[in-house]
Parts: sequence; structure tokens; C-alpha cells
Amino acid sequence: MASKQYIAFPRSEGLSSRQAHADLPQGTYEREMGKEGFFGPATHMYHANPPTGWTRWEGPLRPRAFDLARINAEQPSPWDAADILHNAHCRLRFWRAPAAMDHLARNADGDELLFIHTGAGRLFCDYGHMPFRAGDYILLPRSTMWRIECDAPVAALLIEATGSTYQLPDRGILGKHAQFDPAVLATPAIDDAFRAQQGARETRVVIKRRDALSTVTYPFNPLDAVGWHGDLAPVKLNVEDIRPLMSHRYHLPPSAHTTFVANRFVVCTFTPRPFETDPGALKVPFFHNNDDYDEVLFYHAGDFFSRDNIHAGMMTLHPCGFTHGPHPKALGNAFTPKKPATDEYAVMLDTRDALDMGEAARQVEWEDYAYSWGVKPQPR
Repeated sequence: MASKQYIAFPRSEGLSSRQAHADLPQGTYEREMGKEGFFGPATHMYHANPPTGWTRWEGPLRPRAFDLARINAEQPSPWDAADILHNAHCRLRFWRAPAAMDHLARNADGDELLFIHTGAGRLFCDYGHMPFRAGDYILLPRSTMWRIECDAPVAALLIEATGSTYQLPDRGILGKHAQFDPAVLATPAIDDAFRAQQGARETRVVIKRRDALSTVTYPFNPLDAVGWHGDLAPVKLNVEDIRPLMSHRYHLPPSAHTTFVANRFVVCTFTPRPFETDPGALKVPFFHNNDDYDEVLFYHAGDFFSRDNIHAGMMTLHPCGFTHGPHPKALGNAFTPKKPATDEYAVMLDTRDALDMGEAARQVEWEDYAYSWGVKPQPR
């Protein structure tokens, strides 16, 4: 088979900047049209009007926002969690966990990534015992048996890598210690708490395979390991241990904040960082199309400077096919922010395949979100 390459021939037409996201022509708004999630060829357009300055929106394609904080019901099992978004390679649920699970869960469809939005507790699994708190990612390899006990009410995102395995991104010339050193990843321990929960107690294991549930019952607790060794295990990473990439002269694309990689989607984490200090550099996310991916953002904590009327526990979906970017209030501070640094924690999914909405998402949708860019900002 013949090798292939993109048709790439950089050109410039009319008024433009020599550097993306910096030194925009006076009175213009920049829009990036790019391929392969900011890694492929791209063109930067310079417009006289904001690319999100629409006045009417019709049809099924639209930006969407969901207030997951309104999902209040406690669900006894992760398999009862609210179905928010999904495709063939990724499934995202929102779970308000019980104080203590009365069974073990096992996902035979793919690796499971828990993001603890609120609360704290303890995870028990094949590998041992591990405490957790808000802001923790807990990566559970496919078919791990597990349950949690909550010390404070827990709300969590469950992000299933259907049919695939979570991996760390290639850091390239940054080196493997960039963003977070793998040494900060915690694993479960076979400790006193783990040994104390073992014993001859009838235990159910509820297994999900091809989205159907099966239950296996043991006359004892199968979390009875006395030891293990190997390089496959659950790991825990807190958002406070992530050290974001920064450039004082250039606003980095979202892909620079990738935390985990799976088949046909990535998970990124936005954490507090200083704003760019170069006077000509954009300080807010740039308008862009990203026409090969759907973008999902879950707002965990802080001040979400690029979005208006968004609070912790909300989620936005920007499907590929339209331009999106900062809201007018943030765009007004695009070059002169009112504070020296961002103050937000957020989880982002970029999926190569279109996402479908679950019924739970429809029930908590902010239907007018497409019009939240409606106030025309002043050009620079």
C-alpha cells in the first residue's frame, strides 16, 4: 500500500498574523480550522466579527450543556449510574454512590476511569485497599472487581474505555516526568483495612459485559488476595498532582493537557496556571473548529473563566461541525485578564466518534446554551 501524507502547502492571504494565537491584526477575531485534534494541518482565519455571533440555531447539531448537579438520586450500583454520553468506544456516566456498596462490580467491557467530583471514601478491589478524595482519578483495569465505602457523599464520573485500555500519552521531548511524575501514581495496598474485610461472607459480583448484567455469588468475599506482583494494577492520580504545561508567549491548545489516552478518545485535565504574560498573546481559549472530534468538558471546581453561567457539576458538549470558543465576557479579557492566573479544575474528553446523549442528559439539559454567546463582544 502506498504511503500517504496530508496535502500541506502553507500560504498566506490578506491580513494575518505570523504567529498563531498572538499579535492578531487590529479589530479581528482569530479562528483555527484544524485536523486530528490540534495535531494535524491547520489554518488560522482572521474575521471582522466573532465566529460565534449567530442569532438563530436550527437542527440537531448544536452545542449543549447539562447540569449534572441536578442528578440527585443515589444509585446503589455503578451500573445504575445516569447515562450521559456514549459511542462505540466510550461511555460516560454520572454516579451518586451509596454509603457502602453491598456487592462487587466488574466491568468486562473495558477499563473504567472514575473521577471523584465530590466526597471521599475507600476503594476495595482485587489488589487491596486505597483511600480516595475529591479530585482523584481512579483507573481500574478491565475486569477488576471493586467496591467503595464512602466517608462523605460521593459523586463521580465513570468514563469507560469500551474495548480498550487507558495509557499515558507520549510526552515526547518533554520527557516522561512532565505534567506528573509516574512516581505520584498510587496503587492499592494489602493492609489491615483490606484484611479486615475478608472472610466467609456471601458476596455478589455484578459483571457488565456487552451492557448486560450477570451476577456471580460466592460463599466468601473473593477480595481475598494475600499478595501480588506485576505491572497491571489500579492507579490513583489527584488533579493537584498535575503540573500543567505553560508558555508565557503562546496559548497552548487543549491537547497539551492530555492525561490519559484510550482507543479513539483522550482524557485531558485543566488545572490552575498563570496566564500568558506576552502582551500580544491570547490569554483565553481561541475560537476553533476541531472538526475531527467531539469535545466534552466537565467543570469540577473553581472559576470557569472562559464560560459564563457555568458552575461546578455542569458539563458541555461541543460536537464537531461548528466553531466554538470563549464566551463574550471572557473574550473581553482576551489580552488583558483581570487576574494573574486561572482558577479552575475541569475534565475534558475529546472523542474521535460522534457522541449520543443518554436519557439522563436530556433531562438536565440547558436548552438555550447555544445562545449563551449572544452578546456581541468588542473587537481588540
